[in-house]
Amino acid sequence: MPLNRLLLQTASVSKSVTRSAFTARKPDNSNPNWLRVGLAFGSSAALWALLFKQHGEDVAEYKRRSGLE
Repeated sequence: MPLNRLLLQTASVSKSVTRSAFTARKPDNSNPNWLRVGLAFGSSAALWALLFKQHGEDVAEYKRRSGLE
């Protein structure tokens, strides 16, 4: 079987498989998924808290090694 024909068959199978994964209706923006919203904001806040904590530790280590404290 030629390579071009094999690639065309693979592409047609791939399209039919991925097409079925999508829904035809639009998401309902009037009723958000509050669990996902909370997880998104919560994880963002946790990452920022870790960032500030790590920055404070890094500054303290820098001052300690430089003899500034």
